[in-house]
Amino acid sequence: MSIGRREFLGRTALAGAAALIAPRAMYSQAAESRVEILINEPIGTINRNLYSHFVEHLGGVVYDGIWVGEKSKIPNVGGIRKALIDSLAKIKPGVIRYPGGCFADQYDWKDGIGPRDKRPSRVNFWADTKYKTSKEYEALNSGPQKYEPNQFGTDDFINLCKLTGARPYLAANLRSLPVRSYLEWLEYCNAPVGLTTLSSARAVNNSKEPYNVQYWGIGNESWGCGGDFLPEEYAEEFRKFTAWLPTYGVKLQLVGSGPNGGDLSWTRRFFTKLTEKGSGQLNKLYGWALHYYCGTTGKGISNEYTENEWYDLLMRSDRMENLIKDHWTVMGETDRDHRIKLIVDEWGAWHNQDANVPAAYLYDYAATLRDALISGINLDTFQRHADKVAMANPAQLINTIHSIFQAQEDKFVETANYHVFEMYMPHAGATAVRTEFVSPQVGFSRFDAQRKEIPTNFWGLNGSASINGKTVTLTAVNPAVSAARETEINIGGAKIVSATARVLSSTDIHARNTFDAPHALEPRNESVTVSAGGRLVYKFAPASVTRLTLTIV
Repeated sequence: MSIGRREFLGRTALAGAAALIAPRAMYSQAAESRVEILINEPIGTINRNLYSHFVEHLGGVVYDGIWVGEKSKIPNVGGIRKALIDSLAKIKPGVIRYPGGCFADQYDWKDGIGPRDKRPSRVNFWADTKYKTSKEYEALNSGPQKYEPNQFGTDDFINLCKLTGARPYLAANLRSLPVRSYLEWLEYCNAPVGLTTLSSARAVNNSKEPYNVQYWGIGNESWGCGGDFLPEEYAEEFRKFTAWLPTYGVKLQLVGSGPNGGDLSWTRRFFTKLTEKGSGQLNKLYGWALHYYCGTTGKGISNEYTENEWYDLLMRSDRMENLIKDHWTVMGETDRDHRIKLIVDEWGAWHNQDANVPAAYLYDYAATLRDALISGINLDTFQRHADKVAMANPAQLINTIHSIFQAQEDKFVETANYHVFEMYMPHAGATAVRTEFVSPQVGFSRFDAQRKEIPTNFWGLNGSASINGKTVTLTAVNPAVSAARETEINIGGAKIVSATARVLSSTDIHARNTFDAPHALEPRNESVTVSAGGRLVYKFAPASVTRLTLTIV
C-alpha cells in the first residue's frame, strides 16, 4: 500500500504511534516508535561516492597527516602513512577530492611534480587566516603548514588513491591560473604515454599508465575564496574552462562550484547565465557542488557543550535536508530533466582547534559522539535523496574539521566519524527505499542572537534504509540524550526472518577517541530477536547511531 508522507503522518497523529500502515490488531503490544520500510518504493541506487573524502593542503592534513616521507621511521608506503592506508582501505572510499578547498585556487599543479629537491616552496593559502585559529597559529612564521614545500603533489595523491581503492577527484585552479594550465594538468594525468611531452613526464615521474582522472572540479567556492565572482561571471569562466576539452577516452565528469549553504540565488543565476548559449551547455556539467558546515555551539570547543547545545548542533546539521530539496528545485527550473546531480563535497561540524594539538594543525580536534551523530544524520540524508545526490565528501580526511582520522608523528587514531562510515558501508551500491519514521520528539532550548531562550522540538528518531537482494540495511540516529526508543520495525511486502545490530553510543555524550584512549568510542554488536511471526521490536539506545541488518523473505 502506497501513501503520501503527509497522509502517513496525519494518520499517526490521529491514531497514535501504533496506528500506521499495518493494522494494530496484528500485534500484541504497541511500541512508542514505528519504522515502515517500503521496499517496493525505490528512490535510487546509492552511489558509492556518497562515501567519499577530501584532502587539502591545510594545517596537519597533508604534512604529518598523510605524508611522512619515504625516509621516515613511521611506517609508510612511498612516504604515505601506512596506518592511514590500511584503515581507509577497509571502508572502501568512493573518491578523494584534492588539493582543495580554498588552497586549490592558489595552487599550481606543476609545483608538485618531478624530483622533490627541485620543487619550489610557496606561501600556503591558509598562512594568514584568522578564522577560528589560535593565537599560536597566527604567530607561526615557518613550517610546511604555512610555507608549502610541495613534497606531496599530483603523483603522490594518485598513489594514495590507488593504495586505498579510491578514485581521484581533482579541483582545477580557476581563480589564479589560465585555462591552458588546466588543459596541461588534464593532459599530464590522462594522455597516453609517449604521445605528448607531459604524458612522457608522467611516465618518468611516476606512471607510464594514464591516471584516467574522471572527476574534475572547475574551481572551488567561486563565490568566495575561489575568486569572489558573481554567479554570472563564474558561468562565463566555467564555459571557458570546459569548452572543447580533450577527453583521452575518459568520460569526464565536471563539477561546478555551487552555492554556499542556502544561497539559492547563486544556483539560479549561474544556471540562467550558463544556458544563455543554449541548454546544451548543461551537458558539460555532471554535478553542482553544495557546501554546508553546521558550525559549532557555545564556546566552540569540540568536547564542551550542554545538552541544549548538543541538540542545537544536531538540528543545524539536519538543515542539509532542506538545502538539498531547495537547490534541487531551483536547478530543475533550468535543468528540467535533472541531468545534473548535487555534489556535497564539503560538509560537517566545524569547531575551534583543540588546545592540546600542535599550533600548526589548523582546525584540528578530536571528534566526539555528537560529531558521530552528525555524520549519521548527513549520510542518512544523502541516502534518502539518492536520486539527487551523487557524491558527498566530509571536510576533511585527517587532522582538521570533521575528520575520520587524527595523527601526530607515530600516533594515529580512528575517530568516531570513521566508525560511522564503517557502519554505513553496506548501503553503498544498494537501492535506497522510502522509509518512514514516527517517534516522540525531543524538546530543548535554543537561543537567538539576543540570547533569548526559544523552546524547540526536534525529531526523536530518523534514518534511511536500502535493499540488496534479501538484505535490508536500516541505519538510524536517536538524538535523545537519555531516552531509548522502543521501535516496531515493519517491511511492507516482506517478512523479517533474522536481524543483527551494530551500535555506536555512550553514556557520556562527550565521549571521543584520543591517542591515549584510542578505543574509548567504538561500535558494538548486539543480538536481535525476531518473533516467530516476523515481528521486530528494537530499542534504539540513547545518543546513538545504529545499523540493523535485516534478512527478509
